[in-house]
Amino acid sequence: MFKWLLDNSLVNRLLVILVSVVLMAYGAFTLSRTPVDVFPDLNKPTVTIMTEAGGMAAEEVEQLITFPLETTMNGLPGVESVRSVSSAGLSFIYVTFDWSTEIFRARQMVSERLSSMEEGLPGGVIPRMGPISSIMGEIMQIAIPVDTAKVSPMQVREYADWVLRPRLMAIHGVAQVIPIGGEVRQFQVQPNTLRMSELGITHDQLESALKGYSSNTSGGFLELNGREYLIRNLGRTSRLDDLKNLALTAKNGQPILLRQIADITFAAAPKRGDAGFEGKPAVILGIQKQPTADTIALTQRVETALEEMKRTLPAGMETPRVTFRQASFIESSISTLQGKLIGASVFVAVILFVFLGTLRPTLIALTAIPVSIFITALVFKYFGMSINTMTLGGLAIAIGGLVDDAVVGVENVMRRLKTDRDKHPDHRLHPLEVVGHATMEVRSAILYATVIIVLVFVPLFALPGMEGRLFVPLGIAFIVSTLASLIVSVTVTPVLAYYLLPGMRSLAHGDTWLLAWLKARYAGSLQAVLNQPKVAIAAGGVAVIVAAAAVPFFSTSFLPPFNEGTLLVGMRLNPGVTLAETSALARQAEVLIRQVPEVTHVGRRSGRAELDEHAEGVHVSELDIGLKPASELTRSMTAIQADIRARLINLPAAVAIGQPISHRIDHMLSGVRSQIAIKVFGEDLDTLRGQADVLRGKLAGIAGLTDLEVEKQVLAPQIKIHVDYAKAAQYGVPTPQILAVLASLVEGEKITQIVEGGRRFALVVRLPESARSVEGLAQIMIDTPTGRVPLSKVATIEDSDGPNQISRDDGKRRIVLSGNAQGRALSDVVADIRRVVAETKLPEGYFVTLGGQFQAQEEASRLVGLLSIVSLILMFVVLYSRYQSVTLSVLIMANIPLALVGAVIGLWWSGQPLSVAALVGFITLAGISVRNGILKVSHYINLMRIEGESFDQRMILRGSLERLSPVLMTALVTAFALAPLLFEAERPGTEILHPVAVVIFSGLVSSTLLDTFLTPAMFWLFGRKDTERLMNRGEKEAF
Repeated sequence: MFKWLLDNSLVNRLLVILVSVVLMAYGAFTLSRTPVDVFPDLNKPTVTIMTEAGGMAAEEVEQLITFPLETTMNGLPGVESVRSVSSAGLSFIYVTFDWSTEIFRARQMVSERLSSMEEGLPGGVIPRMGPISSIMGEIMQIAIPVDTAKVSPMQVREYADWVLRPRLMAIHGVAQVIPIGGEVRQFQVQPNTLRMSELGITHDQLESALKGYSSNTSGGFLELNGREYLIRNLGRTSRLDDLKNLALTAKNGQPILLRQIADITFAAAPKRGDAGFEGKPAVILGIQKQPTADTIALTQRVETALEEMKRTLPAGMETPRVTFRQASFIESSISTLQGKLIGASVFVAVILFVFLGTLRPTLIALTAIPVSIFITALVFKYFGMSINTMTLGGLAIAIGGLVDDAVVGVENVMRRLKTDRDKHPDHRLHPLEVVGHATMEVRSAILYATVIIVLVFVPLFALPGMEGRLFVPLGIAFIVSTLASLIVSVTVTPVLAYYLLPGMRSLAHGDTWLLAWLKARYAGSLQAVLNQPKVAIAAGGVAVIVAAAAVPFFSTSFLPPFNEGTLLVGMRLNPGVTLAETSALARQAEVLIRQVPEVTHVGRRSGRAELDEHAEGVHVSELDIGLKPASELTRSMTAIQADIRARLINLPAAVAIGQPISHRIDHMLSGVRSQIAIKVFGEDLDTLRGQADVLRGKLAGIAGLTDLEVEKQVLAPQIKIHVDYAKAAQYGVPTPQILAVLASLVEGEKITQIVEGGRRFALVVRLPESARSVEGLAQIMIDTPTGRVPLSKVATIEDSDGPNQISRDDGKRRIVLSGNAQGRALSDVVADIRRVVAETKLPEGYFVTLGGQFQAQEEASRLVGLLSIVSLILMFVVLYSRYQSVTLSVLIMANIPLALVGAVIGLWWSGQPLSVAALVGFITLAGISVRNGILKVSHYINLMRIEGESFDQRMILRGSLERLSPVLMTALVTAFALAPLLFEAERPGTEILHPVAVVIFSGLVSSTLLDTFLTPAMFWLFGRKDTERLMNRGEKEAF
């Protein structure tokens, strides 16, 4: 196939150049239209079921709603885990499916189960599925600060709900807009039960009078004088006076109006969430994107809409401010990597020029880079992949390798043209033949080296879960660009070589001064090694053994920490505190954090927004902190986090500091927003809390374990109203009737909606705050057949407590201890935690599990280890199929352990832990390092088969010197193309790729240095028998 490609390319030279130009142009056009994101698609198929259950206590929510729903969901095909949180009036169930499940199918199955469940749930309780959102879901947060001197929080919230939110929801790609803060306007009717009793108005009368208030009805059609008229009965109004003067009934000819028995007012709905910006109250809108949306394009559309809406802001309202913008992280990551790619290309060009000595061959080799990259862009488009840090990372790692095939081809063409020029003019070949023969001579080595590089990436494609989703696009980018460069090396490269090289005057000049100097030094050193080959091989063996022995001593981690350019501070107070108390404390934290020099702004969200799918109580606050650009930071991220921790240390709250995207990844891995999740399972909530506190005390002494906190499952204060069945029976009133009236009056019942233009407001009947105390509740008048009686006559009211929330995993109650590792490797911290857990005695039926990042890392390492063995076997099979020799195949593969020496030194030198990213580096390195051995051994065999050399030291010396230039060039080009990634390890975009670059760079340096001497020595010691057997086969085709 490759011979056919080569022959046709050299015949149709102009067509090849034209096709490559068209491909590059189309690739560049496609690249500009490809969606850009921070990471590949990391969304594990998850369906969130939210159920609002009024003011039900956590135990009732668990028993009546969560448990039946969980049981139903557990039987679905493809379900991996069912996690739930039951808190006051709220049930959240997270149904996670395996990676292969299509999200729409998962939602359809959940929807079918929900529709069959409706009868088994309490009346009026409707479970709803949350929208399809993404793990990188929240792409923006917009704050509208409230200046109470100019505008009320209610006006700002109305603007956010009814003007800004619909405008943003209409933008293509937006999944949800969640407002929090301000005040939601309600029409509130606050009945005075004593006045109702005096005037003889029952609760049912009040409700029935309000049910149809402010509504229009239809009157059908009327035909008159040949025309048809539509009849409309109009009762719609939004005036408060109309509501106050609503007649309930008439007594003794006198109407009884609503204002006589109740206070009617515009009031704020009870708040479960609040927000602030820069220490002032605010309304914050969280914008979530659909999983497939292009974050940067969507952000630009949102910003355009905000810019347009600035012109029509109501008087006194401040301009909306962006408090979190994920696109900034993406843009800085992508621009950093683009810079690295350009830097790598410059390094490649300089090294090629130094070795080749002239511009023409350098340009021919460099052509492989743009052609291969733009072909890769077309493949991205075909498979629906985005440009992200991992796909760009694959290209950054491959960029040196892209020119390798072209370099080997160009160097051999130049050598053959030089040899041909030295012949008598009558015996010279046509340049077309020389280029064809020279390319075919190295074609086999190029092909097998490329196939092996592709083979070593096979383990990446079997990585499970999130690591697979993260690194497979890197593998695809690397493999596709490498295969593209292979095709370029037998099509475009020979054509350009034919056009540009034969006429070069410098062909006769010989080697460049650098190459001549290197060859002179190398010849002497290699001769010394060949004279004592066993000593050299033994020294190499010792180095490999030492490096291999050092590997288990490296600390491990899942992924290097990202630098997102923003921080997320979580603050948890004890449950039971009011939202006002939480907000006041969080405002203090805002002011303290704002004093940190690197902080540009602070946004705050306390409690839970109405539409949010996270079951946070009012005791929880999250602060989004904007930081200066990475280039302007003078301190490390660790130092900034330590400074913030130190400032918040005196606040009576548990503080955890992380970053938005990292938090969400942790949440997906373990259901907890931290690196380490220690889950204690059992049935009794008091015992669970006790065991968690005991464990916390023991774990507190572990070095490097920070942000250690027990999930706030504590007893929150409750007021319990016990209805006395016997007393209720005495008054002839059914108990359910008492409970229904209490639910309506105390919690508040939404009777109807009042429409005002496009806006809708709830009309709620609810006791005034003054009547909702223990004393006030006792005075509520209850209708009975024997007359009105106060509640205290049929029920007892007492102060008590109960759990604030109940969390479950896969049907079992659990409590979580969460923590992060800082200043020490995650693996070491986890080892200490495991030791402490093993030493802790638990009651019967209780058990502890550990989850989080380290678990994913352990699974990934185990699988990569197993698959690497498969990869090595495949590599051996490919080499054996070519050389028909176990000895020669093993000799070539000896480059892999030689590369390990440098990789281990590189990791140790840079202080990197052994992460999944470093493992990917080892995989890549294995394939690249084998290339050197293939080039050398193939050339030794070719010298004997084609040029009649015999198996002696002179042949090995000649072959090694002739291959020194391409081997050094390919290795140095690949290594130094990674040089830009070795620096600025904390810059956005390079954090994950830095360990990969360290491993490949240092491994290639050691592999090339050792291979230059040890491969010839091993070939001299062990290669004679198998090489002579190959000679006897009599084939003349180049190896």
